[in-house]
Amino acid sequence: QVQLVESGGGLVQPGGSLRLSCVASGFSFSTSAMSWYRQAPGEVRDFVASSFNGGRSTNYASSVKGRFTISRDNAKNTVYLEMNSLKPEDTGVYSCNAQTSSNCDYWGQGTQVTVSS
Repeated sequence: QVQLVESGGGLVQPGGSLRLSCVASGFSFSTSAMSWYRQAPGEVRDFVASSFNGGRSTNYASSVKGRFTISRDNAKNTVYLEMNSLKPEDTGVYSCNAQTSSNCDYWGQGTQVTVSS
């Protein structure tokens, strides 16, 4: 019943941009904190960005601050990650995460982002 479906990943050159989308269903989206995580090959999953308080508050990892923007459309149950000035170290599988007001945790399947020259 709960679904988080990411899209928008792909291959991009350093300095380029991508916009990821995550469409959610099966839970109360507007009251849930939404986050993006990424996992590089052979590495642990790292926090990237989060949107909470219905989207009125955001949080970013230091490595992406100023380059990435998380946003959400509660009417569409969709959270976005706008990625600019991409670097090779941004490469990884980007996963959408939802934490409900009841502290349930949900994860999407992930979408691959590859930054390479």
